[in-house]
Amino acid sequence: MNVIEADLPGVLILEPKVFGDDRGFFFETWNQARYDELGIPGPWVQDNLSYSARGVLRGLHYQHPDAQGKLVSVLKGEVFDVAVDIRAGSPTFGKWAGVTLSAANKRQFWIPPGFAHGFAVTGDDALFCYKCTSYYAPTQEGTIRWDDPALGISWPVESPTLSGKDAAGMPLNDVPPDRLPRYETAG
Repeated sequence: MNVIEADLPGVLILEPKVFGDDRGFFFETWNQARYDELGIPGPWVQDNLSYSARGVLRGLHYQHPDAQGKLVSVLKGEVFDVAVDIRAGSPTFGKWAGVTLSAANKRQFWIPPGFAHGFAVTGDDALFCYKCTSYYAPTQEGTIRWDDPALGISWPVESPTLSGKDAAGMPLNDVPPDRLPRYETAG
């Protein structure tokens, strides 16, 4: 597996070894020992699958205090996927990293707990899957505004299709500090 460190500490782009021939292909989507070595923790408690049409943007979502780590990938189509560091006190607070994920490139994106997550569909449609380290808790959910000028995310869609919740997201700097995860240093 090829591991690429994104521009944010702890955020990883994973390129699995794909074995293919004229019949199709095979690759490992999860191996506990291998991912443990990379610092991608389990246990996984929930798997999710979403389908979206071209131009749909979902996010930027987070959960607090039971933050979710997410291992995301695309089974069909293509998306531009984004992680934003929203950990209060982090040296990279408000910074983002993005990557194109597709059925063709078979990449995975690891988004650690404490980061907001979103994606925009850049193909005709997308079947998007992700593993979560914490259960979904609607009362703990928050949404950061997708086009927050303080973040400056270079989304590849101009006028995305949004849910009401995503359209009503708050600028990161307007989120009360007690509604954000805290950055914790090791040691």
